[in-house]
Amino acid sequence: MQNVILKTNFVLPGQKSLYKGKVRDVYNIDDNYLVMVASDRISAFDVVLPKGIPYKGQVLNQIAAKFLDATIDICPNWKVATPDPNVTVGRFCKIYPVEMIIRGYLTGSSWRTYQTGAREICGVPVPDGMKEHQRFPKPIITPTTKAAEGHDEDITEAELLASGIIPAEEYNLIKEYTYALFKRGTEIAAQRGLILVDTKYEFGKGPDGRIYLCDEIHTPDSSRYFYLEGYEERQSAGMQQRQLSKEFVREWLMANGFMGKEGQQVPEMSDAWITEISDRYIELYEGITGEKFVRAENTDILGRIEANILTFLNKSL
Repeated sequence: MQNVILKTNFVLPGQKSLYKGKVRDVYNIDDNYLVMVASDRISAFDVVLPKGIPYKGQVLNQIAAKFLDATIDICPNWKVATPDPNVTVGRFCKIYPVEMIIRGYLTGSSWRTYQTGAREICGVPVPDGMKEHQRFPKPIITPTTKAAEGHDEDITEAELLASGIIPAEEYNLIKEYTYALFKRGTEIAAQRGLILVDTKYEFGKGPDGRIYLCDEIHTPDSSRYFYLEGYEERQSAGMQQRQLSKEFVREWLMANGFMGKEGQQVPEMSDAWITEISDRYIELYEGITGEKFVRAENTDILGRIEANILTFLNKSL
């Protein structure tokens, strides 16, 4: 297999802390910058799988950078620079411990919940008689709390506001941003012959008191896409939709008896399967951006990344 980034342990000038998420390693540089390294780790059902996927981090980082630039007129975002294909440097923000998940269609986990008979998702009423992959009358927001470890938890808007996790005035602005970002993402996807089905956004507050869009946006890890062509025909015929998303990884895991539950073992990931996942991520990049994916040099990925980060920081600090 090709080289992959499974972890980083850089010692950077001004570094105050290192936070390791499921996929990204985030370095706090003197409460001034956040240096976010997109690794090649892959997670599903809130579990990090044991093997990395070549070029996955580059795919995620470059898609996110592109869409952060494409939505800056909607709300401010944290991005300052992308000094490496796997790295985004952003302004320091205190991240709200909530993911703003917005859904335009009944699919994935929301469909699995719906199948149990539930007609509310995170407190949002859902019409009876809907079919899998059917469009909601209007997009719904189904927030989850971000867990430091283990599974994220669904939460209703009322519970979220009652908990004081986010003040009501700030939450209302975040909600407004979420709807507007999803609308823009939907429009861009349609230009590529795609449907933005659902996605998640994360926000943080900067030292200046402003709310910023943070982390990734409209990537295959944070979003689900259908192909626009044939959607209505497939829906009418009760067929599965053609997807551009990470759902194919979840489906493979479920078919092999894994859903992240206690006692379940991650199935063996063969080299052939890892290569297929890598190829699918590159396909996702090209489909979502409309651009050819250019593989970054990866014989010494960590050395390349560290050198590029240091060059940026030495010029900026």
